[in-house]
Order: sequence, then structure tokens, then C-alpha cells
Amino acid sequence: MKKSVEIIGFPIISISAGEEIGRVKSIIVNPEKGSVDFLTVEHEDSQVSVKAIPFQKIIGIGKYAITVESTHSILDLNEIPIANQLINKKVNIKGAQVMTRVGELVGEITEYYVNETNGQILSVDVTTEDQHSIEVSSEYIITYGESLLILNEEFSTGEVETRDPVEAPATVETKKSFHFSTTANQERIKDLDRKQEELLEGKQATKNIVNSHGETVVTEGRVLTKAEIDQLKQYGPSVMVELSMNVK
Repeated sequence: MKKSVEIIGFPIISISAGEEIGRVKSIIVNPEKGSVDFLTVEHEDSQVSVKAIPFQKIIGIGKYAITVESTHSILDLNEIPIANQLINKKVNIKGAQVMTRVGELVGEITEYYVNETNGQILSVDVTTEDQHSIEVSSEYIITYGESLLILNEEFSTGEVETRDPVEAPATVETKKSFHFSTTANQERIKDLDRKQEELLEGKQATKNIVNSHGETVVTEGRVLTKAEIDQLKQYGPSVMVELSMNVK
């Protein structure tokens, strides 16, 4: 598997020509599949058009370069409608917030890992509120949003890789259950609420949000204020999660 940082900026080598034909500019994620489907390419004509490589066209991702068969593996983005659609979804994994399905904030993603054979996202590194680093398997991820990932209910009882970046050596990893339960102390609850408010305050709703009775509680285009966010909490975590996934 490869870290995203080990892909971005990598030289792209044409096997048939035996030369570098560009470098990886960015990673395009397919949120429905949870995979990397395309790599955009930085090249001499980047001001004229955007080029991309379908992940399936990649022969190998080595220690020093990515290899493809020839320059024909690099396509103009205008020739790949699905790639344009994925770019418009603006799914950014690094820097995204991670939240559980019941609306509890876990932390922020600092890195993610990709299967270099098929492009599947295998896991993400998350820095938690208490500055621990945990590795969360993609099996827990149910939604890849523009700047928010949602984890399923099993995450709170699952075992995840937990690392302390300050006190423990980088090579030492310990396993323990990582819980974000409703019995957390009052200070932690306040901190989670504050982080959720920061995530939503000043953002604009991109669709109508309804409560469990089918009533519209937020209209599309509404810019959220702190007071409105506090009021919306009464409708429960499902409304808050839906809202978090549909703001810009």
C-alpha cells in the first residue's frame, strides 16, 4: 500500500519511450467506491488543458516513480466525463473531519493509504482531539464527503491502531478499543459541541434538510449561525450528520 504523500508529486515514466512524461498533480477520489480512480498530471501544457491517468492504466507505483505503458495512457480530461464529475464533487480526504454516524467528532485526517494495485482506499490516519494518532480501516467508512467522512456504528466498539506521536516511538504501535460513548464527561461533550459548531457556523446549506417527521428545518442556501445550530441540535444526530454532509 502507498500513502497519498507517496503518490502526489511522483514522476510518471513511459515504458515505451523510456522517459518522464509528467508528474502527479493531484488524486481524484470516487466517493461511491471509496477508491482513487484518476491521477491528474502536471505537464508542460497544463495551462491549456488538464490531463489525467485512469488508475487502471497504471502499471506500477514504485519507490521512485509511477510507470505507464506510453503517453497514450494520459488522457485529456475533456475526454473523461466521469473524471470531471468526480472533480466537481471536490472530495478531499486529507484535512477532512471524521464524524461517527451518531454525530460525534473523532478528529482530522492527516494521511490515507491506497492499494497500489486497484486504487482502493485501505485506511486513514486520524488525529484525535487529545492529539493521539489512530489508524481507521476503510471498512468503518460509510460516507466520503467534500470535507467530512462518516463512520458506521461499529467504529465505537472496534479496535483501531492507536499511536501517541509525542510519547511513543514511531515504530511502536499498541492496540486498544477507542470509544466515543454518550457517557463521556461533560467537558468532552462541550468540546465535541464546540468543534461541531466550528464545522458548521457560517457554512451554506446545499439542500433542504428535513427532520424525522419530514419537516424542513433548514432550507437550501441558508447560511448557518451559531444560534440556529444550537436550535437544530434538538432534532437529534441524524439531522446534524445530514447537515454536516450538505454544506459548503
